[in-house]
Amino acid sequence: MGIKLADLFDGIRIVARKGGLEASAGSIVIDSRRAAPGCLFFALPGLRADGNDFVDEAIARGAVAVVSPRPRFFVPARVTYLQIENARAVLAEVSRRFYGKPDAQLELIGVTGTNGKSTVTHVLKHLLGGGDTPVGLIGTINYDLGRRTVPSYKTTPESVDLYGMLAQMRDAGCRSAVMEVSSHGIDQLRVHGMRFAAAAFTNLTRDHLDYHGSLDAYFAAKARFFTGEAVPLPPVAVVNIDDSYGRQLVKMIPRPARIVTYAIGREALLRAIGVELGFTGTRFRLEWPGGSAPVETSLLGGYNASNLLCALAICHGMGYDFARILPRIATIPGIPGRMERIENDLGANVLVDYAHTDDALHNALSMLRAITPGRVLAVFGCGGNRDRTKRPRMTAVVQELADFGWATSDNPRKEALEQIFADMKTGVSDPARIIFIEERRRAISLALDAARPGDSLLIAGKGHEPFQEFEDTVITFDDRQVARELIAIKEMSSES
Repeated sequence: MGIKLADLFDGIRIVARKGGLEASAGSIVIDSRRAAPGCLFFALPGLRADGNDFVDEAIARGAVAVVSPRPRFFVPARVTYLQIENARAVLAEVSRRFYGKPDAQLELIGVTGTNGKSTVTHVLKHLLGGGDTPVGLIGTINYDLGRRTVPSYKTTPESVDLYGMLAQMRDAGCRSAVMEVSSHGIDQLRVHGMRFAAAAFTNLTRDHLDYHGSLDAYFAAKARFFTGEAVPLPPVAVVNIDDSYGRQLVKMIPRPARIVTYAIGREALLRAIGVELGFTGTRFRLEWPGGSAPVETSLLGGYNASNLLCALAICHGMGYDFARILPRIATIPGIPGRMERIENDLGANVLVDYAHTDDALHNALSMLRAITPGRVLAVFGCGGNRDRTKRPRMTAVVQELADFGWATSDNPRKEALEQIFADMKTGVSDPARIIFIEERRRAISLALDAARPGDSLLIAGKGHEPFQEFEDTVITFDDRQVARELIAIKEMSSES
Protein backbone atom coordinates (compact mmCIF):
# COMPACT_ATOMS: atom_id res chain seq x y z
CA MET A 1 0.00 0.00 0.00
CA GLY A 2 1.06 3.59 -0.49
CA ILE A 3 0.64 6.51 -2.86
CA LYS A 4 2.09 6.56 -6.34
CA LEU A 5 4.98 8.90 -6.99
CA ALA A 6 3.10 10.18 -10.04
CA ASP A 7 0.32 11.44 -7.78
CA LEU A 8 2.66 12.89 -5.15
CA PHE A 9 4.68 14.85 -7.72
CA ASP A 10 1.88 15.82 -10.10
CA GLY A 11 2.50 19.40 -11.24
CA ILE A 12 5.80 19.72 -9.37
CA ARG A 13 8.74 20.76 -11.53
CA ILE A 14 11.37 18.02 -11.73
CA VAL A 15 14.77 19.20 -12.94
CA ALA A 16 16.07 15.71 -13.74
CA ARG A 17 14.77 12.20 -13.25
CA LYS A 18 16.16 8.68 -13.25
CA GLY A 19 13.58 5.93 -13.14
CA GLY A 20 9.81 6.01 -13.41
CA LEU A 21 7.00 7.36 -11.25
CA GLU A 22 4.97 4.14 -11.14
CA ALA A 23 6.26 3.01 -7.73
CA SER A 24 4.27 3.73 -4.58
CA ALA A 25 5.69 5.31 -1.41
CA GLY A 26 4.53 3.88 1.89
CA SER A 27 6.19 6.57 3.99
CA ILE A 28 8.24 9.77 3.71
CA VAL A 29 11.46 10.20 5.68
CA ILE A 30 14.18 12.85 5.92
CA ASP A 31 16.44 10.86 8.27
CA SER A 32 18.17 7.88 6.65
CA ARG A 33 18.10 6.05 10.00
CA ARG A 34 14.30 5.97 9.75
CA ALA A 35 14.30 4.69 6.18
CA ALA A 36 12.37 1.45 5.66
CA PRO A 37 11.34 -0.68 2.67
CA GLY A 38 9.05 1.29 0.37
CA CYS A 39 9.89 4.74 1.71
CA LEU A 40 10.47 8.02 -0.13
CA PHE A 41 13.68 9.67 1.10
CA PHE A 42 14.22 13.43 0.94
CA ALA A 43 17.93 14.30 1.04
CA LEU A 44 17.81 17.76 2.60
CA PRO A 45 20.83 20.01 3.10
CA GLY A 46 21.01 21.04 6.77
CA LEU A 47 22.93 23.25 9.17
CA ARG A 48 24.87 20.37 10.73
CA ALA A 49 24.55 17.53 8.20
CA ASP A 50 23.68 17.06 4.55
CA GLY A 51 21.10 14.42 3.70
CA ASN A 52 22.88 13.82 0.40
CA ASP A 53 25.67 12.14 2.36
CA PHE A 54 23.21 9.47 3.48
CA VAL A 55 21.46 8.57 0.23
CA ASP A 56 23.26 5.23 -0.04
CA GLU A 57 22.17 4.29 3.48
CA ALA A 58 18.55 5.17 2.71
CA ILE A 59 18.66 3.07 -0.45
CA ALA A 60 20.24 0.17 1.43
CA ARG A 61 17.38 0.35 3.95
CA GLY A 62 14.80 0.02 1.17
CA ALA A 63 13.97 3.50 -0.18
CA VAL A 64 12.11 3.21 -3.50
CA ALA A 65 12.79 6.84 -4.42
CA VAL A 66 15.12 9.67 -3.46
CA VAL A 67 14.47 13.40 -3.82
CA SER A 68 17.35 15.87 -3.74
CA PRO A 69 18.34 19.31 -5.04
CA ARG A 70 21.61 17.79 -6.25
CA PRO A 71 22.25 15.68 -9.35
CA ARG A 72 23.36 12.07 -8.85
CA PHE A 73 24.98 9.94 -11.51
CA PHE A 74 24.90 6.43 -10.04
CA VAL A 75 21.56 5.14 -8.81
CA PRO A 76 20.42 1.49 -8.63
CA ALA A 77 17.93 0.63 -11.35
CA ARG A 78 15.25 -0.25 -8.79
CA VAL A 79 15.33 3.27 -7.30
CA THR A 80 13.79 6.45 -8.73
CA TYR A 81 15.92 9.58 -8.30
CA LEU A 82 14.31 13.02 -8.59
CA GLN A 83 16.29 16.22 -8.70
CA ILE A 84 14.21 19.25 -7.73
CA GLU A 85 14.98 22.90 -7.01
CA ASN A 86 13.49 23.72 -3.60
CA ALA A 87 13.65 20.56 -1.55
CA ARG A 88 11.93 21.92 1.57
CA ALA A 89 9.03 23.47 -0.34
CA VAL A 90 8.55 20.25 -2.30
CA LEU A 91 8.77 18.19 0.91
CA ALA A 92 5.96 20.27 2.40
CA GLU A 93 3.70 19.92 -0.65
CA VAL A 94 4.37 16.19 -1.09
CA SER A 95 3.79 15.56 2.63
CA ARG A 96 0.49 17.45 2.45
CA ARG A 97 -0.66 15.25 -0.43
CA PHE A 98 0.61 12.06 1.20
CA TYR A 99 -1.44 12.65 4.36
CA GLY A 100 -4.59 13.75 2.54
CA LYS A 101 -4.39 17.53 3.18
CA PRO A 102 -5.34 17.37 6.87
CA ASP A 103 -4.80 21.12 7.33
CA ALA A 104 -7.81 21.76 5.11
CA GLN A 105 -9.95 19.46 7.28
CA LEU A 106 -9.08 21.13 10.59
CA GLU A 107 -9.67 24.62 11.94
CA LEU A 108 -5.94 25.27 12.25
CA ILE A 109 -4.73 28.20 14.36
CA GLY A 110 -1.08 29.28 14.40
CA VAL A 111 0.53 31.43 17.11
CA THR A 112 3.92 33.07 16.64
CA GLY A 113 6.03 35.57 18.60
CA THR A 114 9.06 35.51 20.88
CA ASN A 115 7.24 34.99 24.17
CA GLY A 116 3.86 33.61 25.15
CA LYS A 117 3.28 31.04 22.37
CA SER A 118 3.01 28.06 24.72
CA THR A 119 0.70 29.83 27.15
CA VAL A 120 -1.57 31.18 24.40
CA THR A 121 -1.89 27.80 22.67
CA HIS A 122 -2.59 25.91 25.91
CA VAL A 123 -5.14 28.50 27.03
CA LEU A 124 -6.77 28.47 23.59
CA LYS A 125 -6.94 24.68 23.57
CA HIS A 126 -8.75 24.84 26.91
CA LEU A 127 -11.16 27.59 25.82
CA LEU A 128 -12.09 25.76 22.61
CA GLY A 129 -12.34 22.38 24.31
CA GLY A 130 -15.11 20.79 26.27
CA GLY A 131 -17.60 18.15 25.30
CA ASP A 132 -16.57 15.14 23.26
CA THR A 133 -14.58 16.94 20.55
CA PRO A 134 -10.83 16.99 21.26
CA VAL A 135 -8.62 19.92 20.25
CA GLY A 136 -5.16 19.13 18.90
CA LEU A 137 -2.00 20.98 19.94
CA ILE A 138 1.56 21.21 18.60
CA GLY A 139 4.13 23.19 20.56
CA THR A 140 7.14 23.47 22.80
CA ILE A 141 5.75 21.50 25.74
CA ASN A 142 3.95 18.58 24.08
CA TYR A 143 1.95 17.36 21.10
CA ASP A 144 -1.70 16.47 21.79
CA LEU A 145 -2.80 14.35 18.85
CA GLY A 146 -6.37 13.74 19.97
CA ARG A 147 -6.07 10.17 21.16
CA ARG A 148 -2.64 10.50 22.75
CA THR A 149 -0.21 13.11 24.01
CA VAL A 150 3.53 12.79 23.42
CA PRO A 151 6.51 14.91 24.54
CA SER A 152 7.64 17.68 22.22
CA TYR A 153 11.04 17.48 20.55
CA LYS A 154 10.79 20.70 18.51
CA THR A 155 8.45 23.71 18.76
CA THR A 156 7.50 23.50 15.07
CA PRO A 157 8.47 20.09 13.64
CA GLU A 158 9.50 19.40 10.04
CA SER A 159 6.66 19.53 7.51
CA VAL A 160 6.44 15.76 7.04
CA ASP A 161 6.03 15.29 10.81
CA LEU A 162 3.58 18.19 11.05
CA TYR A 163 1.28 16.75 8.42
CA GLY A 164 1.51 13.33 10.02
CA MET A 165 0.44 14.81 13.36
CA LEU A 166 -2.40 16.80 11.80
CA ALA A 167 -3.60 13.61 10.10
CA GLN A 168 -3.65 11.84 13.48
CA MET A 169 -5.71 14.70 14.94
CA ARG A 170 -8.16 14.57 12.04
CA ASP A 171 -8.52 10.81 12.39
CA ALA A 172 -9.05 11.18 16.17
CA GLY A 173 -12.04 13.46 15.55
CA CYS A 174 -10.44 16.82 16.27
CA ARG A 175 -12.26 19.75 14.69
CA SER A 176 -9.64 22.32 15.70
CA ALA A 177 -5.89 22.34 16.28
CA VAL A 178 -3.60 25.02 17.71
CA MET A 179 0.07 25.27 16.82
CA GLU A 180 3.10 27.24 17.92
CA VAL A 181 4.84 28.55 14.80
CA SER A 182 8.51 29.38 15.32
CA SER A 183 10.63 31.69 13.20
CA HIS A 184 12.80 28.67 12.32
CA GLY A 185 9.66 26.83 11.20
CA ILE A 186 8.73 29.73 8.93
CA ASP A 187 12.23 30.34 7.58
CA GLN A 188 12.92 26.65 6.93
CA LEU A 189 9.56 26.19 5.14
CA ARG A 190 8.23 23.68 7.67
CA VAL A 191 4.77 25.31 7.43
CA HIS A 192 5.13 26.14 3.72
CA GLY A 193 1.74 26.12 2.00
CA MET A 194 -0.15 25.10 5.15
CA ARG A 195 -3.73 26.42 5.40
CA PHE A 196 -4.39 28.31 8.64
CA ALA A 197 -7.83 29.55 9.68
CA ALA A 198 -6.18 32.16 11.93
CA ALA A 199 -2.70 33.46 12.73
CA ALA A 200 -1.71 35.35 15.90
CA PHE A 201 1.29 37.50 16.85
CA THR A 202 2.18 37.89 20.55
CA ASN A 203 5.32 40.07 20.55
CA LEU A 204 8.87 40.26 19.30
CA THR A 205 11.97 40.74 21.44
CA ARG A 206 15.65 39.95 21.06
CA ASP A 207 16.13 36.20 20.49
CA HIS A 208 17.51 33.73 17.93
CA LEU A 209 19.96 36.29 16.55
CA ASP A 210 22.54 33.50 16.28
CA TYR A 211 20.30 32.14 13.50
CA HIS A 212 18.66 35.21 11.92
CA GLY A 213 21.59 37.60 12.26
CA SER A 214 19.54 40.68 13.16
CA LEU A 215 16.31 41.70 14.83
CA ASP A 216 15.00 43.01 11.51
CA ALA A 217 15.59 39.64 9.84
CA TYR A 218 13.93 37.89 12.78
CA PHE A 219 10.85 40.11 12.42
CA ALA A 220 10.81 39.65 8.65
CA ALA A 221 10.59 35.87 9.15
CA LYS A 222 7.65 36.27 11.54
CA ALA A 223 5.89 38.75 9.24
CA ARG A 224 5.91 36.29 6.32
CA PHE A 225 3.45 34.18 8.28
CA PHE A 226 0.86 36.98 7.93
CA THR A 227 1.48 38.37 4.45
CA GLY A 228 0.74 35.35 2.27
CA GLU A 229 4.44 34.64 1.60
CA ALA A 230 5.06 31.67 3.93
CA VAL A 231 1.52 30.27 3.94
CA PRO A 232 -1.70 31.14 2.11
CA LEU A 233 -3.03 34.37 3.63
CA PRO A 234 -4.83 33.46 6.89
CA PRO A 235 -8.36 34.93 6.85
CA VAL A 236 -8.02 36.10 10.48
CA ALA A 237 -4.90 37.88 11.81
CA VAL A 238 -4.70 38.58 15.56
CA VAL A 239 -2.04 41.10 16.59
CA ASN A 240 -0.79 42.54 19.90
CA ILE A 241 -0.53 46.29 19.33
CA ASP A 242 1.02 46.93 22.74
CA ASP A 243 4.11 45.64 20.94
CA SER A 244 5.87 48.04 18.54
CA TYR A 245 6.51 45.24 16.05
CA GLY A 246 2.84 44.33 16.26
CA ARG A 247 1.92 47.87 15.24
CA GLN A 248 4.29 47.54 12.27
CA LEU A 249 2.80 44.18 11.36
CA VAL A 250 -0.75 45.55 11.23
CA LYS A 251 0.31 47.86 8.39
CA MET A 252 1.83 44.95 6.45
CA ILE A 253 -1.11 42.52 6.47
CA PRO A 254 -2.96 42.59 3.14
CA ARG A 255 -6.70 42.55 2.79
CA PRO A 256 -9.01 40.68 2.73
CA ALA A 257 -7.56 39.30 5.97
CA ARG A 258 -9.58 40.38 9.00
CA ILE A 259 -7.27 42.07 11.52
CA VAL A 260 -8.19 41.68 15.20
CA THR A 261 -6.05 43.82 17.51
CA TYR A 262 -5.66 43.40 21.26
CA ALA A 263 -3.92 45.45 23.93
CA ILE A 264 -3.71 46.36 27.60
CA GLY A 265 -2.21 49.83 27.30
CA ARG A 266 -4.01 51.32 24.27
CA GLU A 267 -7.16 51.29 22.19
CA ALA A 268 -7.75 47.98 20.42
CA LEU A 269 -10.60 45.76 19.27
CA LEU A 270 -10.16 43.69 22.44
CA ARG A 271 -8.54 45.19 25.50
CA ALA A 272 -8.02 44.66 29.20
CA ILE A 273 -8.97 47.52 31.53
CA GLY A 274 -7.90 47.93 35.15
CA VAL A 275 -5.50 44.99 35.37
CA GLU A 276 -4.94 43.94 39.01
CA LEU A 277 -1.98 41.71 39.77
CA GLY A 278 -2.16 39.43 42.80
CA PHE A 279 0.05 36.89 44.53
CA THR A 280 -2.23 34.07 43.29
CA GLY A 281 -3.85 35.45 40.15
CA THR A 282 -4.84 38.32 37.87
CA ARG A 283 -8.04 40.33 37.36
CA PHE A 284 -9.20 42.78 34.68
CA ARG A 285 -12.24 43.92 32.74
CA LEU A 286 -12.41 42.61 29.20
CA GLU A 287 -13.90 44.94 26.58
CA TRP A 288 -14.82 43.95 23.03
CA PRO A 289 -17.15 45.43 20.39
CA GLY A 290 -20.61 45.25 21.88
CA GLY A 291 -19.70 43.91 25.30
CA SER A 292 -17.58 43.74 28.42
CA ALA A 293 -17.08 41.30 31.28
CA PRO A 294 -14.96 40.87 34.41
CA VAL A 295 -12.18 38.32 34.06
CA GLU A 296 -10.31 36.50 36.81
CA THR A 297 -7.57 33.95 36.18
CA SER A 298 -4.99 32.04 38.17
CA LEU A 299 -2.39 33.00 35.56
CA LEU A 300 0.11 35.42 37.09
CA GLY A 301 1.27 38.75 35.70
CA GLY A 302 0.43 41.43 33.18
CA TYR A 303 2.07 39.49 30.35
CA ASN A 304 -0.26 36.58 31.09
CA ALA A 305 -3.18 38.99 30.93
CA SER A 306 -1.87 39.78 27.43
CA ASN A 307 -1.56 36.07 26.61
CA LEU A 308 -5.14 35.46 27.74
CA LEU A 309 -6.25 38.45 25.67
CA CYS A 310 -4.56 36.91 22.63
CA ALA A 311 -6.46 33.65 23.07
CA LEU A 312 -9.74 35.55 23.53
CA ALA A 313 -9.02 37.72 20.47
CA ILE A 314 -8.55 34.57 18.40
CA CYS A 315 -11.89 33.24 19.64
CA HIS A 316 -13.55 36.58 18.82
CA GLY A 317 -11.99 36.78 15.37
CA MET A 318 -13.16 33.29 14.52
CA GLY A 319 -16.72 33.98 15.63
CA TYR A 320 -16.89 31.92 18.82
CA ASP A 321 -19.64 32.82 21.28
CA PHE A 322 -18.17 34.51 24.37
CA ALA A 323 -21.13 33.23 26.38
CA ARG A 324 -19.55 29.78 26.06
CA ILE A 325 -15.90 30.86 26.10
CA LEU A 326 -15.71 33.25 29.08
CA PRO A 327 -16.93 30.83 31.80
CA ARG A 328 -14.06 28.49 30.89
CA ILE A 329 -11.46 31.10 31.93
CA ALA A 330 -12.00 30.22 35.60
CA THR A 331 -10.88 26.63 34.99
CA ILE A 332 -7.75 27.30 32.93
CA PRO A 333 -5.17 24.83 34.27
CA GLY A 334 -1.61 25.81 35.07
CA ILE A 335 0.72 25.73 32.07
CA PRO A 336 3.61 23.28 32.59
CA GLY A 337 6.82 25.20 33.28
CA ARG A 338 5.17 28.58 32.80
CA MET A 339 5.11 30.36 36.17
CA GLU A 340 4.38 26.93 37.62
CA ARG A 341 4.04 27.18 41.39
CA ILE A 342 5.92 24.59 43.46
CA GLU A 343 3.94 23.89 46.62
CA ASN A 344 5.90 24.13 49.88
CA ASP A 345 5.64 24.83 53.59
CA LEU A 346 8.55 27.28 53.57
CA GLY A 347 6.24 30.27 53.20
CA ALA A 348 7.93 31.34 49.96
CA ASN A 349 6.42 31.57 46.50
CA VAL A 350 8.59 29.18 44.45
CA LEU A 351 7.98 29.38 40.71
CA VAL A 352 9.50 27.59 37.70
CA ASP A 353 9.37 29.43 34.38
CA TYR A 354 10.74 29.07 30.86
CA ALA A 355 11.99 32.70 30.72
CA HIS A 356 15.24 32.47 28.77
CA THR A 357 15.59 35.93 27.22
CA ASP A 358 16.25 39.28 28.85
CA ASP A 359 12.75 40.49 27.96
CA ALA A 360 11.06 37.38 29.39
CA LEU A 361 13.15 37.66 32.57
CA HIS A 362 12.29 41.34 32.85
CA ASN A 363 8.57 40.59 32.54
CA ALA A 364 8.68 37.76 35.08
CA LEU A 365 10.78 39.58 37.68
CA SER A 366 8.88 42.86 37.28
CA MET A 367 5.64 41.02 37.91
CA LEU A 368 7.05 39.28 40.99
CA ARG A 369 8.45 42.57 42.26
CA ALA A 370 4.95 44.07 42.08
CA ILE A 371 3.19 41.28 44.00
CA THR A 372 5.86 40.04 46.44
CA PRO A 373 5.82 41.37 50.01
CA GLY A 374 9.36 40.11 50.68
CA ARG A 375 12.42 39.71 48.47
CA VAL A 376 12.63 38.55 44.87
CA LEU A 377 15.25 35.85 44.27
CA ALA A 378 16.28 34.31 40.96
CA VAL A 379 18.10 31.23 39.67
CA PHE A 380 18.96 31.57 35.99
CA GLY A 381 21.41 30.54 33.28
CA CYS A 382 22.14 31.04 29.59
CA GLY A 383 22.18 28.35 26.91
CA GLY A 384 25.34 27.36 25.10
CA ASN A 385 25.82 27.62 21.32
CA ARG A 386 23.16 30.33 21.17
CA ASP A 387 23.07 34.12 20.92
CA ARG A 388 25.91 35.36 23.15
CA THR A 389 24.74 38.97 23.10
CA LYS A 390 21.75 38.26 25.34
CA ARG A 391 23.86 36.84 28.20
CA PRO A 392 24.99 40.14 29.75
CA ARG A 393 21.49 41.54 29.17
CA MET A 394 19.91 38.69 31.12
CA THR A 395 22.39 39.17 33.96
CA ALA A 396 21.73 42.91 34.02
CA VAL A 397 17.98 42.29 34.31
CA VAL A 398 18.49 39.99 37.30
CA GLN A 399 20.80 42.55 38.91
CA GLU A 400 18.20 45.26 38.36
CA LEU A 401 15.05 43.46 39.50
CA ALA A 402 16.10 40.66 41.89
CA ASP A 403 17.43 41.13 45.38
CA PHE A 404 19.83 38.24 44.81
CA GLY A 405 20.64 35.95 41.90
CA TRP A 406 22.27 32.56 41.46
CA ALA A 407 23.75 32.28 37.96
CA THR A 408 24.20 28.67 36.90
CA SER A 409 24.21 26.24 34.00
CA ASP A 410 21.24 26.06 31.67
CA ASN A 411 21.90 23.85 28.62
CA PRO A 412 25.64 24.41 27.96
CA ARG A 413 25.53 22.09 24.95
CA LYS A 414 28.99 22.06 23.33
CA GLU A 415 30.13 25.40 24.72
CA ALA A 416 32.38 25.70 27.76
CA LEU A 417 30.50 26.88 30.83
CA GLU A 418 33.47 29.13 31.62
CA GLN A 419 32.83 31.06 28.39
CA ILE A 420 29.11 31.34 29.09
CA PHE A 421 29.82 32.66 32.60
CA ALA A 422 32.41 35.10 31.24
CA ASP A 423 29.81 36.57 28.89
CA MET A 424 27.22 36.75 31.67
CA LYS A 425 29.63 38.47 34.08
CA THR A 426 29.95 41.48 31.78
CA GLY A 427 26.39 42.32 32.83
CA VAL A 428 27.17 42.31 36.55
CA SER A 429 26.77 45.71 38.23
CA ASP A 430 26.70 44.63 41.89
CA PRO A 431 28.90 41.56 42.58
CA ALA A 432 27.62 41.35 46.16
CA ARG A 433 24.14 40.35 44.92
CA ILE A 434 25.02 37.51 42.56
CA ILE A 435 26.94 34.27 42.77
CA PHE A 436 27.97 31.91 39.97
CA ILE A 437 27.40 28.20 40.69
CA GLU A 438 28.29 25.61 38.04
CA GLU A 439 25.95 22.85 39.25
CA ARG A 440 22.31 23.79 38.72
CA ARG A 441 20.97 21.56 41.49
CA ARG A 442 23.27 23.22 44.01
CA ALA A 443 22.25 26.68 42.82
CA ILE A 444 18.57 25.81 43.35
CA SER A 445 19.38 24.34 46.77
CA LEU A 446 21.23 27.47 47.89
CA ALA A 447 18.37 29.67 46.66
CA LEU A 448 15.83 27.60 48.60
CA ASP A 449 18.04 27.86 51.69
CA ALA A 450 17.96 31.63 51.33
CA ALA A 451 14.21 31.94 50.70
CA ARG A 452 12.15 33.21 53.62
CA PRO A 453 8.40 33.53 54.18
CA GLY A 454 7.00 36.23 51.89
CA ASP A 455 9.82 35.91 49.35
CA SER A 456 9.40 34.88 45.72
CA LEU A 457 11.98 32.60 44.14
CA LEU A 458 12.01 32.35 40.35
CA ILE A 459 13.82 29.34 38.86
CA ALA A 460 14.12 30.47 35.24
CA GLY A 461 15.26 29.23 31.87
CA LYS A 462 14.21 25.61 31.47
CA GLY A 463 10.56 25.54 32.50
CA HIS A 464 8.99 22.28 31.36
CA GLU A 465 12.24 20.74 30.08
CA PRO A 466 13.10 17.44 31.84
CA PHE A 467 16.76 17.41 30.76
CA GLN A 468 20.06 19.25 30.52
CA GLU A 469 22.33 19.16 27.46
CA PHE A 470 26.09 18.82 27.91
CA GLU A 471 28.17 18.35 24.74
CA ASP A 472 26.78 15.12 23.24
CA THR A 473 25.15 14.03 26.50
CA VAL A 474 21.62 14.64 27.71
CA ILE A 475 20.94 14.05 31.40
CA THR A 476 17.66 13.94 33.28
CA PHE A 477 17.06 17.25 35.03
CA ASP A 478 13.66 18.81 35.71
CA ASP A 479 13.70 22.08 37.66
CA ARG A 480 10.24 21.31 39.07
CA GLN A 481 11.16 17.84 40.30
CA VAL A 482 14.51 18.99 41.66
CA ALA A 483 12.83 21.85 43.53
CA ARG A 484 10.23 19.49 45.01
CA GLU A 485 12.92 17.02 46.13
CA LEU A 486 15.01 19.74 47.76
CA ILE A 487 11.98 21.31 49.42
CA ALA A 488 10.98 17.92 50.87
CA ILE A 489 14.48 17.48 52.30
CA LYS A 490 14.48 20.97 53.81
CA GLU A 491 10.99 20.55 55.27
CA MET A 492 12.04 17.26 56.86
CA SER A 493 15.15 18.87 58.28
CA SER A 494 13.12 21.69 59.82
CA GLU A 495 10.81 19.18 61.51
CA SER A 496 13.62 17.12 63.07
